[in-house]
Amino acid sequence: MAVVLDTTSSGQAPRHPEKAHRPDSPIGKKPDWIRVKAPVSKGYLETRAIVREHRLHTVCEEAGCPNIGECWEQKHATFMIMGDTCTRACAFCNVKTGLPGPLDSREPGRVAEAVGKLALKHVVVTSVDRDDLDDGGLPILPP
Repeated sequence: MAVVLDTTSSGQAPRHPEKAHRPDSPIGKKPDWIRVKAPVSKGYLETRAIVREHRLHTVCEEAGCPNIGECWEQKHATFMIMGDTCTRACAFCNVKTGLPGPLDSREPGRVAEAVGKLALKHVVVTSVDRDDLDDGGLPILPP
């Protein structure tokens, strides 16, 4: 299948054929409240240091959450277990997709240590999908 671009318009970049003969829509200025400030607070830096120290992954970072500064300032984080690579490619998600590495048997202990250092009253833990594993990454629960 060949894609034809409209190159007849002088001075303009080629456009998709369906949009080639439509006028451009002006892009207005975004409101100030939509901008996210780079996180630099003491609480954010402390939370980041704990996550790095324990070699953990968080949805906050892996999914590119714009609220990471606000949440980590309050020492809130959603831990993501079983690695940072998902075996699925959901269109709504920003987590890396591919073939994950082996499971880390020490990860649960590192999560527990980080939770203690962050002094969390409740913990949110989620995981990537692990379709590469026979059990899909389901935890083994005691009987």
